[in-house]
Amino acid sequence: MSRNTVTFAGQTLEAARRALAARLRAGAIESPELDARMLIGAATGLDLTGIVAAADRHLALGEALRLEDFAKRRSAGEPVARILGRKEFWGLPLQVSAATLVPRPDTETVVEAALETIRAVTRPDRRLRIADIGTGSGAILLALLSESPGHSGVGTDISEAALRIARSNAVELGLADRAGFVACYYAAALSATFDIIVSNPPYIRSGEIATLATEVRDYDPLVALDGGKDGLDAYRAILPQAAGLLAPGGAVVVEVGEGQSDHVANLMMAAGLALGAPPKADLAGIHRAVVGRKLPP
Repeated sequence: MSRNTVTFAGQTLEAARRALAARLRAGAIESPELDARMLIGAATGLDLTGIVAAADRHLALGEALRLEDFAKRRSAGEPVARILGRKEFWGLPLQVSAATLVPRPDTETVVEAALETIRAVTRPDRRLRIADIGTGSGAILLALLSESPGHSGVGTDISEAALRIARSNAVELGLADRAGFVACYYAAALSATFDIIVSNPPYIRSGEIATLATEVRDYDPLVALDGGKDGLDAYRAILPQAAGLLAPGGAVVVEVGEGQSDHVANLMMAAGLALGAPPKADLAGIHRAVVGRKLPP
């Protein structure tokens, strides 16, 4: 690429930020101002304070080249988290890759429900074992361990590439001594007893995949999205496994899609689990986390 074809060459950081935001806005990209700041920061290695302080500094050619690449990718619909390879979840900076979902705020509802369950049914000094089925980047498991210093857990995923990211995230967050990861189909390789089982399984109906937003359809791994004809295939596999792995009094917390909470609750009861707290809603008011309990004998 020659200098003459680099849109941002010779521009100040502030001029480049405005130009990029306008370019993204014209392409109907949501949150163009925020995206522009994040991409400028990634191209220059500056945080928000640094960007403001250096507003009148001119971009170096290498920075302009990186920003042009970022701009083209974002304009094509690639999520900022995919471009940067990182996403914050529950206040934790997590690596992501093509093998993992980008963690979303909706999934923090599962973390909240799991923490509420832990606090309601256990003594503060009791050390729990947690399993995260289909862990991806490790987001849910690592969020729970970050809030529970005495607990330990294991994450499973069918993708070895995803597990490499999860392990790396555990190391970066200082949680590797309490987090293990196993490659298997859902919980097939687990045999220990767990106090809490969590999961954000694929729950999109197969026929709806093509209608998803570009950022999801074209960039999230299909195996983490496609829940089968009715979107419930993963629950049919996971919930009986969870019922067999939970300690008496233990709980399973799963993320569900819009309108699925009653169906998943029925599958929990069919697996021999009792319903726990009412489904927990996300910020949009959608029932997002369903809790089941394994009653003592």
